[in-house]
Amino acid sequence: MAGRAGAAGLTVDIGWILVAELLALGAVVGFLAGLLGIGGGMMMVPVMTLIFTQRGVDNGMAVKMAIATSMASILFTSMSSVHAHHRLGAVRWPIARAMAPGIVAGGLLAGAGAFAILEGQGLALLFAAFIGYSAVQMMFDKKPRPGRALPGPWGQAGVGAGVGFASALLGAGGAFLSVPFMTWCNVPPRHAVGTSAALGFPIALASTAGYVVSGWSLPPALPGSLGYLYLPGLVIVALASMALAPWGARTAQRIDVLALKRLFAVLLLALAGSMLHRGLSG
Repeated sequence: MAGRAGAAGLTVDIGWILVAELLALGAVVGFLAGLLGIGGGMMMVPVMTLIFTQRGVDNGMAVKMAIATSMASILFTSMSSVHAHHRLGAVRWPIARAMAPGIVAGGLLAGAGAFAILEGQGLALLFAAFIGYSAVQMMFDKKPRPGRALPGPWGQAGVGAGVGFASALLGAGGAFLSVPFMTWCNVPPRHAVGTSAALGFPIALASTAGYVVSGWSLPPALPGSLGYLYLPGLVIVALASMALAPWGARTAQRIDVLALKRLFAVLLLALAGSMLHRGLSG
């Protein structure tokens, strides 16, 4: 056994194989996030679902635990990301402040309400559609064309609510919606990415709070889990991904990232197929 320690009144008992799997997952996710500028949830959720089901967790619960743990990890990774973008002057803080209230409301509503109501198999199907769509966009390097100006503060808050709600259901950081929205509204792509990074923390905070509330009364599916959150996995994956993300970012300056994106899109399609199978078989 790797160790035994108390956490939130639970006894944590982690095997070396599980630790190795989580470290490898966090390292790969962090490196790819730095290399390709993608959210880790697209890869983390399907792999974590597999890890949990291999240890006897019900398929539907495994999907929910993977989504919640993936989202909670963004609490850590978003801080280093937004710091880097802020130093480069790429964060439009007025946009972030306008969208944040809606994001918090949407994330709380989904995490504390819809997430608990929906079956895990339904969430698996939603996630399969999400990463399938993302893979196609990545493969063909699709980008929205600027077509209008940003709406007012209430309009931005309303968009933020939709981004927060969808992100909480999928365990994603929100960039898959917020970056296209801002680009469509004539925000330069570099600023859209930087501002989306700044929105990652309130999305993760509100969603994680919702997961804790909705899963508070659930018995631990694995030693060390708190409702839908698998705390040991959260810590291990977050630390590994934060350590490898800068390496990925440096590597991105020396290679053809577009070709790698297309290869990664093929992997995402395979992961989408896996999640689709889980959803349909449930």
